[in-house]
Amino acid sequence: MKLVTGATGHIGNVLVRRLLEKGEKVRALIWRGEDTSPLKGLNVEQVVGDVLDPASLESAMRGVDTVYHLAGIISIMPGSNPFVWRVNVEGTRNVLEAARHTRVRRLVYTSSIHAISRAPHGVAMDETLGFDQNNPYGEYDRSKAAASLEVQQAASKGLNAVIVCPTGVIGPYDYRGSELGEVIRSASEAHTMFYVEGAYDFVDVRDVVDGIIAAGKHGRRGESYILSGHKLSVRYMLDTVREVTGKAFARIKIPFSLAEIAARYTCWYYERTKSKPRFTPYSLEVLQSNSNISCRKAKIELGYRPRPIYETIADTVRWFVDHHRFKSAA
Repeated sequence: MKLVTGATGHIGNVLVRRLLEKGEKVRALIWRGEDTSPLKGLNVEQVVGDVLDPASLESAMRGVDTVYHLAGIISIMPGSNPFVWRVNVEGTRNVLEAARHTRVRRLVYTSSIHAISRAPHGVAMDETLGFDQNNPYGEYDRSKAAASLEVQQAASKGLNAVIVCPTGVIGPYDYRGSELGEVIRSASEAHTMFYVEGAYDFVDVRDVVDGIIAAGKHGRRGESYILSGHKLSVRYMLDTVREVTGKAFARIKIPFSLAEIAARYTCWYYERTKSKPRFTPYSLEVLQSNSNISCRKAKIELGYRPRPIYETIADTVRWFVDHHRFKSAA
């Protein structure tokens, strides 16, 4: 039996699908009241639990040989966020403790490339940089780094745990609408697209899932593995969507200096309207940061092979179409 926390998220629901394809029995940890539509129609056992409730974790892990821990809170807002810290760090501590008590055979923690120490442009980012819990760029980055260090510490004390660090994840089965998923969907509907110059490393969610499963089988205890894809500019993404759909739409580049000024006010807007943040100083910083990211270690030790990014974008557009995810089709 495999347990997946965060099973309704983008990576989580694709991981559940892949495990089921492989003939595995899967149990999904579900927060009370959580929307489970991403798991609709899947033969998966759903148990209610919370990473902040140790008793529910131990109950969920009974009879489980492998735990895939993906549950967490993503935030691109500035400033401290106690809830992000509690879920991502304290929640991970609880998962590790429950795994020890229930004698789980293997634990795979999905961290983030943003947990790894930043390197200047011109220097390849890899696992040797280590995790930086004092990262100045955001609470999410710091919390994922701190959680990753907790996993490494648990592994040093005997827990058979391994860490994977995906870059920017895109791809089909994006039920909740990730930041880049929303960009692809809007472009697919031929909306006028405003963008800033910038690029980052993006990876197919299906390749990430294959990397997670491979890490569970072949990863060395206490080690971390970067699951990166390809450096991709926002302009290339928009051009690819145009090519796939055959629809023309206006693309308007916003000067970066103007975008920086605007981003100072968007955070206030998101907080006031309680809407999902899309455009913040953090997201701008990511697009300008070093995107020379190496997955050489994962390729050598896990057999990891990311697919062409064009295929990812094309499949994402087709998934939006086939599953009627366009707002105009609602």
